[in-house]
Amino acid sequence: MFVLFGAALLVWAGTRLRSGAPVVEGVSSPLPVPLVLLFGPAALLTGGWLLLSA
Repeated sequence: MFVLFGAALLVWAGTRLRSGAPVVEGVSSPLPVPLVLLFGPAALLTGGWLLLSA
């Protein structure tokens, strides 16, 4: 589930940024980008670690 969430978060944000649309409605654009770049890979790494440690 972590892997799916992390991948979906990065794809969603990348698609929104590429099209010029805001990542989050009602929030200024510079704020969500670092959060996505922090939590997306963190979720992917956590999911990968959980899958490999099982």
